[in-house]
Amino acid sequence: MIFSLHPGWFALAAALVLTVIGIMAIGTASAEYAEVQLRWVPVSLIVMFMVMLVPVKQIGRSSSILLGLCLVLLLILVIPGMPTWLVPPRNGARCWINLHVMNFQPSELTKIAFVLAIAWYLRYRDNYRTLLGMLLPFIFMLLPVAMILKQPDLGMSLLFAPALFAMLVAAGARMSHLSALAGLAVMAVVLNIAIIYTLPNSMQVLKPHQINRIKSMISQAQGDNRYIKDIGYQQDKAMTLIGAGRLEGYGTGQSRTIIAFNRLPESHNDMIFPVIINRWGFIGGVAVIGIYLVFALSFLAVALRSKDPFSKLATVGFAALMFTQAVINIGMTMGLLPITGLTLPFVSYGGSSLLTSYVVVGLVMNFASQRPAIVARPAFEFDNADAIFQ
Repeated sequence: MIFSLHPGWFALAAALVLTVIGIMAIGTASAEYAEVQLRWVPVSLIVMFMVMLVPVKQIGRSSSILLGLCLVLLLILVIPGMPTWLVPPRNGARCWINLHVMNFQPSELTKIAFVLAIAWYLRYRDNYRTLLGMLLPFIFMLLPVAMILKQPDLGMSLLFAPALFAMLVAAGARMSHLSALAGLAVMAVVLNIAIIYTLPNSMQVLKPHQINRIKSMISQAQGDNRYIKDIGYQQDKAMTLIGAGRLEGYGTGQSRTIIAFNRLPESHNDMIFPVIINRWGFIGGVAVIGIYLVFALSFLAVALRSKDPFSKLATVGFAALMFTQAVINIGMTMGLLPITGLTLPFVSYGGSSLLTSYVVVGLVMNFASQRPAIVARPAFEFDNADAIFQ
């Protein structure tokens, strides 16, 4: 059943196209990084096919253990005094563990383990249909999010809530409860912005560099360019390259010269989308966004046809996770969101990012290839117009 025709194949095709685009874009910014990224492609595909062979029930039963292991790895990152040969700092953040063959980012694996563990937890429960019961999964979410924020890695921490929210919607949680929580989240964002502009540094919630990025984004949106030579430099250069991309871009050679001249930081990594638009223009940028839509919709199609509650919920969670990550990355390069240091899935440079992205594809391909199982007892009891996937 692994190689039977199902919507997961469209997701895999989209992932492969994005990977090819990513290697070409990385090569425009740095030929050296493109060669390294290319070596991670076969490794990622091998791991993906290995994941496709693991029984789904075994994945679900092991999800809590995997999440526990991820929390231990996250703890290693935030323990004071860890040697730099094990936890190398980068730009003031401690997000990676040095495995010698690669710098492994535990938060990349944690987001996968979190989705699997929550999906396994929710698959036959109905306590999330009450406000108090629904809060429990959010409490589970706080521990990994808090540890990731401690690194600090704000961008990665932002992915957990949308994934959980999507799984709760798919499971049939009451929309009134979810709307209330969404309202609280919006209020928290507004309150944080108010704190940034009204309270002294000693009373701030966010880190200084995170505050600077928010101030810079808001100032640039208002037409105030006072920060473009310091804290707003990266976002300004990204927006400049996007604006200069025209309809069809400049092609490889000229675009490479323009990118080198502008000295865009992390042009091979977090800032890869401006490179894409500068090389392939507005058409290339729209095409990439369209491919991500195909990728996410393919995941949702897999969830739609799945009869297994665990597979259904996990697939919805992964769709929200990956699409949210793409939206945040593209939004920050266009000046719509503050810089968060988040990679563009399948496209940005990074072994951990590429490997875990293909693990997600492998899991969904695995779910999609399963024969429809007769559920021993009802998975969910929907009250939202038969909810989403009926």
